[in-house]
Amino acid sequence: MTLTQLDYIVAIDTHRHFATAADHCHVTQPTLSMQIQKLEDELGVLLFDRSKQPVVPTETGQVIVAQAREVLQAARRIPELAKESRDEVGGELRVGIIPTLAPYLLPHFIGEFMDRYPGVTIQMQELLTDQIVERLRSGLLDVGIVVTPLREGNFTEIPLFSEPFMIYAADGHDLLKKATVSPADLTQTTDLWLLSEGHCFRDQVLNLCGGRFSGRSALRYETGSLETLVRLIERQDGFTLLPYLATLDFDPIRRARLRSFAGKQPKRDVSLVMHRSFLKRSLINALQREILAHLPKMA
Repeated sequence: MTLTQLDYIVAIDTHRHFATAADHCHVTQPTLSMQIQKLEDELGVLLFDRSKQPVVPTETGQVIVAQAREVLQAARRIPELAKESRDEVGGELRVGIIPTLAPYLLPHFIGEFMDRYPGVTIQMQELLTDQIVERLRSGLLDVGIVVTPLREGNFTEIPLFSEPFMIYAADGHDLLKKATVSPADLTQTTDLWLLSEGHCFRDQVLNLCGGRFSGRSALRYETGSLETLVRLIERQDGFTLLPYLATLDFDPIRRARLRSFAGKQPKRDVSLVMHRSFLKRSLINALQREILAHLPKMA
């Protein structure tokens, strides 16, 4: 067997379609199919069930594909080691970042990172945490910028910073009558606006607020945008919680509707996350340094 054949079976497992896998590997579909058939003949097992759409690996195929991913990761680590020995930082870096961080963190460092490392091509994808985890597992991403801990045994987490939560409320709301707010105060009201399901920030807010959400019967609105929540609160009523970085560009009017927490600040921990056998360590280390160098001071 060859590394190329292993690359082909991993591509089919990832894309679950022979034509798409062939495009990804920059070969024709007949070439890819022939190499897969050749590998199956050599091993004496069927790797994929071609009768199903999308194509799925057989039970034996799942085990072999998992091993193939490890072999390919180890092989790709060799040129990375050579680059690191020459103190080179270059290549492609595929990064996933959650939506409640992307618009507020990226502008602080991405331009400086590209200027400092012109040999790097960086591909940013804004994805939910579960999507980032899945793409890290399948090798479609190199690193994720997410809220941790993930409690994923095969992942490595590199802590970046802890980000406080802020309260944002409509004019005249009871929460704005206080200089600071305690978590207990949040459980006394039910007019909380939330992000849609799937966002880890939604779960953190619900935990802090005792599981309560908007009591409106006429309006059930789901959004993945913190800015949309802010605008709804300004035009309607209620309150929400925002991560600190999302409030840095607020004008004086919006800032007057912000409150911090009394005592120990509720926070979320943000980390770089990668598979345990991750590659491109020099690139990821450079990314970590650049984020920390340009990170705004937390409240």
